[in-house]
Amino acid sequence: MTVLTQVAEHSRRQTAEQKKQGLSALFRVLISFLIILGLWKAIVVLFELPSFILPAPEDVLLKLVERQDVLLKHTWVTTQEILLGLLLGLSMGLFFALQMLLFQPVKRWLLPILITSQAIPVFALAPILMLWLGYGIASKVVMAALIIFFPVTTCCYDGLRNTPLGYLDLSQTMGASRFRQLWHIRLPASLPVLASGIRVAVVVAPIGAVAGEWVGSSEGLGYLMLQANARMLIDEMFAALFILASVSVALYFFTDWGLKRLIPWENK
Repeated sequence: MTVLTQVAEHSRRQTAEQKKQGLSALFRVLISFLIILGLWKAIVVLFELPSFILPAPEDVLLKLVERQDVLLKHTWVTTQEILLGLLLGLSMGLFFALQMLLFQPVKRWLLPILITSQAIPVFALAPILMLWLGYGIASKVVMAALIIFFPVTTCCYDGLRNTPLGYLDLSQTMGASRFRQLWHIRLPASLPVLASGIRVAVVVAPIGAVAGEWVGSSEGLGYLMLQANARMLIDEMFAALFILASVSVALYFFTDWGLKRLIPWENK
């Protein structure tokens, strides 16, 4: 009973510590947000900037309330593009990283192609994707997937090939097959490095989705920003930008929270 009590007490302490860290992170985000708002307001007042150059924070807040129905509609469209792009890009990255690890000829041919592909700006591919996939959600999903494909693939491949040799030698001594080595040793050992790639992907994916909306679309936050800019509704443009930034930050912190719980050995 004494051992069980100690284990339960340790578990409670860990839970309390995790909650404390979460509240501390939330508090820091709120403080940073208030500081940015204060600096924003100070710049507007000190330099007497007109609203068509930089609207005041209260004007943007008012626009968020007035146009909440329209903003929510376009936010949902962009969020779908980001999430589907992440799903596609992460799946492709993991698949090709496994191919390069398991098949050396694939590595020799695919790795130079991956490196060369980074010399082509993803934004330059947006008009081509619009031509091939149309103005719907598909072209934006592919844009988001392409922009995260390289960092995810390289992080996953580096994690898989840098598995500690001691683990692999021990598994070979015990007669483990290549598949068991991959599933039980290489993949778990690569997860911390892959998690870093996922965090980068979550931050970068919105860029691909919005860039696709800028080139050609009929809905989404990027489309709304272009329309607001054309009509000189700068406060509405800033409201859309604020929501996009909020979605990106929330998605990053949610992903980071999930990865820390799925990979508890990451920081050990």
